[in-house]
Amino acid sequence: MKLIVFDLDGTLLYTLQDLCDSANHALEKCGFPVHGLDEYKYFVGSGVRNMILRALPETCRNAETAERVEAEFYPYYNVHKCDTTAPYEGIVEVIRQLKEAGIHIAVATNKFQAGAEGVMRHYFSAVPFDLILGQIDERPIKPAPDIVFDAMAHFGAKSEETVYLGDSDVDMKTGLSAGVRTVGVAWGFRTEEELRAYHPWKIIHRPVEILDLIK
Repeated sequence: MKLIVFDLDGTLLYTLQDLCDSANHALEKCGFPVHGLDEYKYFVGSGVRNMILRALPETCRNAETAERVEAEFYPYYNVHKCDTTAPYEGIVEVIRQLKEAGIHIAVATNKFQAGAEGVMRHYFSAVPFDLILGQIDERPIKPAPDIVFDAMAHFGAKSEETVYLGDSDVDMKTGLSAGVRTVGVAWGFRTEEELRAYHPWKIIHRPVEILDLIK
């Protein structure tokens, strides 16, 4: 194995509370109802714009309204993105061991690029990733496989040398579309049943099990 590509939210970091609080702050500022934490498990995963659209009342789901809410979301999230966010237990040590084993490690996330870089610098400065790919206008969001292809091209990794890990149906579709070995992580925001529906290569339940993938 040459390359492991990780989803970010719900795979490397528990970010749900900060996303929930920031989105609710923005919704409230714009006069819209807010939502509970469990609802955000199904709002997140496809970028900020789609999270906001899903959180808006159905009759208000349009680009103009979403942009107005986003204008409140980004400044608040940039200040509060590390209030309750934390790495999943054991994940930092696992990344350290992967790096020591000579495995390239990359992030492929639908989180906006600056936000992805910010939380990764904060929580993984001791074990920096080789590549952080977030949402940019020039690349379609997951489940389009382009982001995985970009990571593979960066390291010259073939499909059989690459593993993709994530916690949602979006991630399972992404890895399978990219033609790489796809692993569902059961500690994230979605259910194990959701992951199994896509018949990934493996499902793992603790970060330490990532090390078994390279044996």
